[in-house]
Amino acid sequence: MDSKRLIIFIVLSMGILLLWQEYFAPKPAPQQVAQTQTASQPDAPASHTASAQPADAAKLSAGQRIRVSTDVIKAEIDTVGGDLRQLDLLKHDSATDAKKPFELLTDKNGRVYVAQTGLVAASNPALPTHKTVYSAEQSSYTLSGDSLQVKLTAPVANGVQVVKTYTFKKGSYDIGVRFDIHNGGSTPLAPTAYYRLLRDGQAPEGEGRFAHTFTGPAVYTSDNKFQKVSFDDLAKGKGDYAKNATDGWVGMLQHYFMTAWVLKPLDAASVCKDEKSCHFELKDSNGLYSAAATVDLKVINPGQTASITVPLYAGPEDYSVLTKVADGLEYSKDYGWVHIFASPLFWLLTKLHGLVQNWGWAIVLLTLTVKAIFYPLTAASYRSMAKMKALAPRLERMKEQYGDDRMKFQQAVMEMYKSEKVNPLGGCLPMLIQIPVFIGLYWALLASVELRQAPWILWYTDLARPDPFYVLPVIMAATMFLQTFLNPPPTDPMQAKMMKIMPVAFSAMFFFFPAGLVLYYAVNNILSIAQQWYINKSIENSKKVALQS
Repeated sequence: MDSKRLIIFIVLSMGILLLWQEYFAPKPAPQQVAQTQTASQPDAPASHTASAQPADAAKLSAGQRIRVSTDVIKAEIDTVGGDLRQLDLLKHDSATDAKKPFELLTDKNGRVYVAQTGLVAASNPALPTHKTVYSAEQSSYTLSGDSLQVKLTAPVANGVQVVKTYTFKKGSYDIGVRFDIHNGGSTPLAPTAYYRLLRDGQAPEGEGRFAHTFTGPAVYTSDNKFQKVSFDDLAKGKGDYAKNATDGWVGMLQHYFMTAWVLKPLDAASVCKDEKSCHFELKDSNGLYSAAATVDLKVINPGQTASITVPLYAGPEDYSVLTKVADGLEYSKDYGWVHIFASPLFWLLTKLHGLVQNWGWAIVLLTLTVKAIFYPLTAASYRSMAKMKALAPRLERMKEQYGDDRMKFQQAVMEMYKSEKVNPLGGCLPMLIQIPVFIGLYWALLASVELRQAPWILWYTDLARPDPFYVLPVIMAATMFLQTFLNPPPTDPMQAKMMKIMPVAFSAMFFFFPAGLVLYYAVNNILSIAQQWYINKSIENSKKVALQS
């Protein structure tokens, strides 16, 4: 297989994969979604030994809404369950309307994505769950200092008084959720606190046509590391993940954003007493999915008070932010099997951004850096291609000479390669080695929320959106077409036609890709053309010198 066939194979494979995902891959069945203003809610755990039960398709009840505003979020807490029902990210625009903030959590417009908490105990079934109606001191809160607390008080449950307090901090997506439990009863209490994220299975707002990323639950522990489970697997009762934990987090992921209940923040000890006191559970029930953590508390004797705080991270998958919240939270930027390549490349991208303070120019510098690192490999590949191009006229004459006798033609070709010391695979192997790195770069850029709303130059105000005037995709198509003239022409007429059509067909997909991704590939193509032209000229000049001498 020569280099041209390899390139055609790779490009067509990628194109077919993208088209399959977009138009032909089986789509999930329409999900039943919850609506507000109705009766029952999903059941709470039955006892402290049980994990949080899955949500069924029952509909969420609604009570009074408590509105909270900070400098980075707007939130709505429902007095029913003290659920966090609405969370808008003020620093991030909506994917469908740039004038509106991004809606992360919601129970409106046929969507369900909420955060629920509660307490259960076998000895006291009246403890507040996500069905309990809390009372609040006021209906609206606005952050004016460094932090803001919203206190919700549950009805007394057989002498037990529970207060749930949300703590919002300035400039932070890290929301503290604390239970203060005072046992005013006459018997010891051994409660279990549960923390759950409940959402439907619909695709997140603004998911691209050709850029499908993982949406679903995930868990992380120091022992088992990062594990994710798809909605489809949950619906089939499948999925392998850590059930017991002494630390870590459980969350819901989507492109650019995430939510997670954190059992061990960086600035605090783990809420787990041992590996038997904390549990994770991922569940599906009729189209609603839950990712839950439960924590067994120590026995609270009569007259005593106990507190537990579990923070909820609800915001962008920004590497610089995630690494300051909890260990392993940065794995939410999921790169799949190319993680070993994508992670260091993204790290390098952030360092370059620190130098230039512009993500567009950081991508250009990253492209230059990667190109420089692979220069010896690509140079060897281009030298091989240049030699093959020089032999193209001889190949055409041999093809005419041997006609339909493919066997003799192939033997003559191999003899020519041997005498000219040309390796027909010399242009392929260096390119094959680079493919995992290029794919890693693709995922590193695709998963970077840092590029969202990041300007570059001129009309490029959001590198995570497609180029509004398609300039970069056109440049990329032109550079791909130009490269076909620098490479040796295929001997097969069908391949020759494919090489002319391929730049247009392949570049068409990039019209829908984020501008940051297309910027990388366009710059890479320009550098490749310059390098290949230089090598071709060097070989031509060396041949002229050899003939003159």
